[in-house]
Amino acid sequence: MARKPAKSQTVNVLIVGQAGRLQYEALLFAASLAQSGSDKRFRLFVAEPQPSALWPNDPRIKDAQLRELLGSLNATLLPFENRHFGADYPYGNKIEALFALPKGEPFVFFDTDTLILDDLGKVPFDFDRPTASLRRENTWPQLEIYGPGYGQIWKSLYDRFGLDYESSLDRAQPDEYWRRYLYFNAGFFFYKCPHAFGQRFLDYALEIRDDAPEELALQSLDPWLDQVALPLVIHSLGGGRDTLPPGLLDGSVSCHYRTLPLLFAREDQATVDYLHQIAAPNRIKKVLKTYEPFKRLIYQNRGDKVRALFDQDDLPAQEKAIRNKIKREGFWLR
Repeated sequence: MARKPAKSQTVNVLIVGQAGRLQYEALLFAASLAQSGSDKRFRLFVAEPQPSALWPNDPRIKDAQLRELLGSLNATLLPFENRHFGADYPYGNKIEALFALPKGEPFVFFDTDTLILDDLGKVPFDFDRPTASLRRENTWPQLEIYGPGYGQIWKSLYDRFGLDYESSLDRAQPDEYWRRYLYFNAGFFFYKCPHAFGQRFLDYALEIRDDAPEELALQSLDPWLDQVALPLVIHSLGGGRDTLPPGLLDGSVSCHYRTLPLLFAREDQATVDYLHQIAAPNRIKKVLKTYEPFKRLIYQNRGDKVRALFDQDDLPAQEKAIRNKIKREGFWLR
């Protein structure tokens, strides 16, 4: 059974911040965490990739005022080096940033496009049994006619890394239905040590990228590489689907909104109101308004127009349909 960490246990919260959209999302995340009522044992680190040959442009946060605001919101900027990924696969940041965190201390990684809505202390993390976000669609693998099925593809990966495939299956789901197979969105994950998790994540991701089993020959790994490796990492470390109660992360405690147009389109009114609340202080507003999509959606009420396109109680089943409707109306800003 998942257990609540001791009150004295420090938990390092990690997001990635860099030049461009992510730096503004990082500011929103930090403001939401500060507003959420989470106590100071949840320490926020904003991982910042450093210039290297893997980045054609300097990826660091350049806005001095934004950097200062992050500090005032109790966020610590955490520089890290890209040795294996970079501009060609920026999702690799969530892997390489883990090595910059203190070794042996529990962590929770969140995608930067997330809001913390309530006290993280309400989440009974069991840091010995990792898991990740189940708010996902069947994005990978995409089956081809005459190609291998879900089971054959996933089993090839478990076999490659010497993992027990059978124990990963959800036998309540039918054979060759995508939910039967362990698959997560990488919007959050956690474990008792970032270095142990990061090394396993890195090893698996590089192996899949550079020498994938032949069953993956028809499959795209961009941008899915992190989400292909992640369930293997979690399974290998003794985690799984059900190590957290449902309805907390990706629910009442956190919201992985993905993009602001999607937040306005599909999240509940309380989350929209919370966004406006944390974005309202003048010192935050002054910085967020310099980013045109946030300026239009939050402060010039374009978000309300996006929201009016949908019945939040009867949304399209697929995210793609929501995105396409927003784009047709000219409100896709990110």
